Amino acid sequence: MQHYSMLDLSPVPEGQTPAEALAQTVDLAQLAEASGYHRFWLAEHHNMPGIASAATAVVIGQVAAHTSRIRVGAGGIMLPNHAPLVIAEQFGTLATLFPGRVDLGLGRAPGTDMGTARALRRNLQAGDTFPQDVVELIEYFDEAPLNAQIRAIPGEGTQVPVWILGSSLFGAQLAAYLGLPYAFASHFAPQALEEAIATYRETFRASRFLDKPYFMLAANVFAADTDEEAAYLRTSQQQAFANLRLGRPGRLPRPVRNIEEVVPAAYLAASNEALAIAATGSADTVRKQLGILVDRYKPDEVMVTGMIHDHAARKRSFTIAAEALRDLVGIAQAA
Repeated sequence: MQHYSMLDLSPVPEGQTPAEALAQTVDLAQLAEASGYHRFWLAEHHNMPGIASAATAVVIGQVAAHTSRIRVGAGGIMLPNHAPLVIAEQFGTLATLFPGRVDLGLGRAPGTDMGTARALRRNLQAGDTFPQDVVELIEYFDEAPLNAQIRAIPGEGTQVPVWILGSSLFGAQLAAYLGLPYAFASHFAPQALEEAIATYRETFRASRFLDKPYFMLAANVFAADTDEEAAYLRTSQQQAFANLRLGRPGRLPRPVRNIEEVVPAAYLAASNEALAIAATGSADTVRKQLGILVDRYKPDEVMVTGMIHDHAARKRSFTIAAEALRDLVGIAQAA
């Protein structure tokens, strides 16, 4: 493992506003930079009351402006929602303002419900052209030929690093074919994780971007001073996942001591399955659990996330996680 990074969804907790959530995202990014995280990524979601990062490129710019070294980027932009040229201009602008610090992760899913996808895309067939759109977008970041009729300005020549994100074999196959780094969404959809890793690594083709596969594992972290407190903090995300499946998405719920009494058993089981790639507990427990994940999946990078209602507790959780991940990177580098 070479690096550890952080994914923030700009959660809007119950009792708070999107403005507070965005301010907390900036504060969290500053903590991430001070704690040695390599990247700070944000994700595109729409029509979700509990997530404030819909205008992802705008939020990335705000984070980049309030930090100085950490890489910032999208994990990810749902490319079928956009024309490739628009994303090239947005991230080309970010790369021009913050050179050498911007990443662009691309996903194929809508990042929302189908009604909202129709409002975003107008044409729902756009998902069928995802591979072609990725290639077109990458070309906009290259130096354009003199006779090019369409240019991304800013954008051309910035060579923004592009990642493929996925929760199925499709993304793994595409990332391998194009020779791009690959991040698997194991923090909410771990079912195909092992098969996706194998597919990516076994079919990877060297490219001008990479000479060998580079795989990022996403994991949830809920860390606190005790195992019991960490399990309590985790109940916010368990409730949020259950509420989404029940068709009642909302702001990030407050944690509860009696999760079994709050969430129906079937929905709690589904939430726990979605959160299976995770580390929950005290510093020692989180260190052991993250170590098991690293030993099993052998990622080149780990990206942690975690929806915790209280901002101070969330910062504390990511601080504990950073200490554990720093140790694991050191072990890997010494091996």
